Amino acid sequence: MQAIRYATEVKARGNVVLPRVPARPGTPVEVIVLIPNPEIESHDLVSAATSSLAFWDNPVDDEVWNDA
Repeated sequence: MQAIRYATEVKARGNVVLPRVPARPGTPVEVIVLIPNPEIESHDLVSAATSSLAFWDNPVDDEVWNDA
């Protein structure tokens, strides 16, 4: 499959219009719509990703991976 990315805005009545797609009429395509979530900001994701690093700082993990 070839991936082509378009950025656009939702038009009136919820329509999304894409520019000309380089494929023949009748070619099946898959469209994935990503909608930003304003409730989740990037600093929240960074905080969540770094808040649980202490999980890896334990003697059992060290012992298992040192022998791997």
